[in-house]
Parts: sequence; C-alpha cells; structure tokens
Amino acid sequence: MLITDGELALTAAQAGAAVVHARYGAPLTRFEKSAGDFATTADIEAEKAILDVLRTARPDDAVTGEESGRTGSGDAERMWLVDPLCGTLNYAARNMLVAVNVALRTSSGITAAACADPFSGEIFWTDGEHARVRCDGTDQELTPSPDSRLVDVNLDPPFPNEPRFRAVRLLAEPGFAERFRPRVVSTTLALVWVAAGRRAAYVTDGRLRDNVHFAAGIAVCRAAGCVVTGIHGQPLHTGAGGLVVAADAETHATLLNLIADQSPPDR
Repeated sequence: MLITDGELALTAAQAGAAVVHARYGAPLTRFEKSAGDFATTADIEAEKAILDVLRTARPDDAVTGEESGRTGSGDAERMWLVDPLCGTLNYAARNMLVAVNVALRTSSGITAAACADPFSGEIFWTDGEHARVRCDGTDQELTPSPDSRLVDVNLDPPFPNEPRFRAVRLLAEPGFAERFRPRVVSTTLALVWVAAGRRAAYVTDGRLRDNVHFAAGIAVCRAAGCVVTGIHGQPLHTGAGGLVVAADAETHATLLNLIADQSPPDR
C-alpha cells in the first residue's frame, strides 16, 4: 500500500532523528560552510538517511537538502525540504535542543511535514489538515495554549529588517516583560512547541519561503490552529517577511503591538 505524504514525512524525519541520536556525544568532523556556520558528520549522515527514505518512496520528487542542495527534476511540482539537524551549534556543544525537519511543498503549499525531537522521541507532524505529536507509536492532537506565557525569540542572523525591527529589542521592552517570559532556543523545536501548548508564541526575522529550517514547523503550527503571520501581521512570506506564531489571537495582537513600539521611525 502506498504510504501517505504525511506518514512519509514522519518516517523520513524519524530516520534522520535516529542518526542524530546515535551520533550524539561521538567525535564529530566539522565542515565549514560560511562565517559562523558549519555542518558535522551527523548532519551529513542524517540527511542521507532522510533522502534514502524519500527517494525510495517518491523517486520522481525533487528534494532540497540543507547539506546537499537541490536534486531531482527542475520541473517537479513536488519538492521535499530537508533540514537534517536544526541546531547544529547546540548539538556540537552537546546540547540536546535540536530538531530534524522534513516538509513537502506542492503547488498548494506545504502539504505534509514533520519535526522530530531525536532525544524525547517525539515527532510533531501534519498531513496538511491535522496536527499531531507521535510518541511510542501513539498520536495525540496538538492543542495550542498561551497559558505558559513563554515566548521564544530567535536571535540568530540574518536581520533583513533592521533597523526598523531587531528581535533582540523585544526582550528589553517593558511591555514584553510584563506579559511574557522570554526564551531563546534557536531551533525549530520552539516553533512546534507553540502548536503543542508548551510555548505561547515564537518570533523571528528573516525571509522564510521554502526555508528548510522553518517550513515543517510552520506547517505544523498552521494545522494546529495557531495564528501565523509575518512580523507586522501581514500574510506570511510577503512584505517585510519574518514570522510571528502565537497560540491565540490575543497573544498575537500583543506581540504585534510590541514589535510596532520597538521599531524606530523611518529615516
């Protein structure tokens, strides 16, 4: 029987997560990519495991991998976006806050996605309609909630919207401290934690269309019913770009007001 795209995304992410888990704590060769950015043998091997799953099940689909780039037909209507180890810096420093991301983009948008936590064994996934977390073979529906008041703010570059917007300035806003408690994880686990009710919101700058780091997490959040927009409340991937994901409309509106307040006037 043909495996569904949702189950395939989950299976592929699980294959990559198994490699990341097995490699943890072992000596890692680093491969420099750009200033301050690098891959490790775990990134390379996890991506290979993911691509093996995808190519076996969907040989005609194209793939864009964080480490291997784009492969497959340039005319393919189906593109898998693969981030084999989101949080490489954490991982290399023997910190377990990492994720493995797999998403499928079609002409309809992201229609299937999975974000796996190699160390908890949880896989947050969507078939494009429902958002679930699988652990020990059992699925549970994801339910966003603002109750934690925890908001993750991604402080990693690039910062395409400075000086009008810089995520780090949110942390100094009195209104932010009065309402929320900041967390800085810098991995897409923080994004799916909003869908799971473990975070109230997530904020980042950047141009995120077809971004292998964010595509899976955004898809899971949308399917879970989170409020998902650009940094100024505009439709995602338009205008200034960026991302604000919130568990509910009130949290989302509060963050948009704080973002507007911390932006300096045009010069």
